[in-house]
Amino acid sequence: MSEYVLELKGITKRFPGVTALDNVHFKLRPGEIHALMGENGAGKSTFIKVITGVHSPDEGEMVLYGQKVKFSNPKEAQTMGIAAIYQHVTNYPDLTVTENIFMGHEKVQKITGRLLWKQMHEEAREILQSLGSSLDPKTEMGSLSVAQQQIVEIAKAISTNAKIIIMDEPTAALTARESEELYKIAESLRDQGASIIFISHRFEDMYRLASQVTVLRDSKYIGSWGVNEISNDALIVAMVGREITQVFPKKESEIGEKLLEVEGLGKIGFFADISFTLHRGEILGLTGLVGAGRTEVCQSLFGIMPYDKGKIKVNGREVSIQNPKEAMKLGIGYLPEDRQLQGLVLQWGLGRNITLPTLKNFSKKGWLDERKEADLAKKLAEKVHVKANSIFDLVSSLSGGNQQKVAVAKLLTADLDIIILDEPTKGVDVGAKSAIYEIINDLASQGYGIIMISSEMPEVIGMSDRIAVMRSGRITKFLHKEEVTQEAILEASMSDFSSKDEGEESRKGIEVKQYG
Repeated sequence: MSEYVLELKGITKRFPGVTALDNVHFKLRPGEIHALMGENGAGKSTFIKVITGVHSPDEGEMVLYGQKVKFSNPKEAQTMGIAAIYQHVTNYPDLTVTENIFMGHEKVQKITGRLLWKQMHEEAREILQSLGSSLDPKTEMGSLSVAQQQIVEIAKAISTNAKIIIMDEPTAALTARESEELYKIAESLRDQGASIIFISHRFEDMYRLASQVTVLRDSKYIGSWGVNEISNDALIVAMVGREITQVFPKKESEIGEKLLEVEGLGKIGFFADISFTLHRGEILGLTGLVGAGRTEVCQSLFGIMPYDKGKIKVNGREVSIQNPKEAMKLGIGYLPEDRQLQGLVLQWGLGRNITLPTLKNFSKKGWLDERKEADLAKKLAEKVHVKANSIFDLVSSLSGGNQQKVAVAKLLTADLDIIILDEPTKGVDVGAKSAIYEIINDLASQGYGIIMISSEMPEVIGMSDRIAVMRSGRITKFLHKEEVTQEAILEASMSDFSSKDEGEESRKGIEVKQYG
């Protein structure tokens, strides 16, 4: 019997004009969690599609349970016990949890062909309970959170008796608490004999779960190591092909005059008594546990969520911001956390995405000056180092890092002084992160004032001049870069409010909705 449940030997897959996988090797043992890492564009998506039968390799062979196999379609792979859970959950939002779990392999009465709903609901409930979930199987899928949808996808894999489960960036859209729950589920599946390929950009995922790590770069196999046998620095070199000696580049900008003053800002049920200033050339980090109200504060500054009380001053003048259009007129721009859902039009070219906020600047008497528009889009795409063949490439065809650069370039078309960045490196690889940090520092050196929301402590420490830590809808502490440590941030994010803020409302606390 083979030592491995799955082996890929010299797998090559070509598409017109591109080699998506080039002589790739991979070995997966029974009951193992094996991390697969690499930059966006390294070949990970094609790797998944070869294993799951979406694509047939042009060269090489795949060995499953010691036997050479070649799948013609995903159904054959599923029949052989292979399942994939994708970063962007693919489901039927208008159908129930049960219907999603058993889609394609429904329980049917053999003679009449009648669907056995009672049996499917019961089996769905049992599987969900085995995953520690109390979800009602009759719940509509579209009403669930991302974390709950991930659990349903895992339940679907279990319902097909999958023994090899591929998890593609499953923690990218989850909170720290939700990620920990997912880790426990993955470990439970492993302990029950499943073998898991865990694809992630996050080193913490790898260290928390995996025993082995394999790296792909530029569609090629670079190597496999025991997780305890390779250092962070060596892993980064393997992934990007070079040393990133300074992940957080040195900031050269000078801190200038006040651009933004926020005094006692509040929104009932979300945040209260928010006060801070932002200066020209400054990067103000905004951090805290997910649910602390960080995103809601910044959405109020941009007019998405109108505030109930408090004052906002821009360039020394008190203003009232009721919608994003007013915010942009005042020189405030906002990069949302979910670039695909809120920041970009995926089926448009990257150039049109960049110029979208200021299309009126290129129109005259109802006619669009496309040459002028294209010239600006090309200039800004080059400014933020977007990697693409042309400005007409669909945004959906770009890697996550390049999509994020397009979203940043989009902000630069408008006449802004203040830029709000909500989780600017979420879901991008280490090489793209370094490039985005360079862009942020460059913007600060040009005199922009930047508010950067981040859940990653190394990032917020490495990039910020000052850090505001939030808990339960309030700022608990400001930390300057000279004094900041991870311990200080954790203490502030979990501490009670300071005595100077204690009033009737502070003592009661406020209920903060868990949106980010």
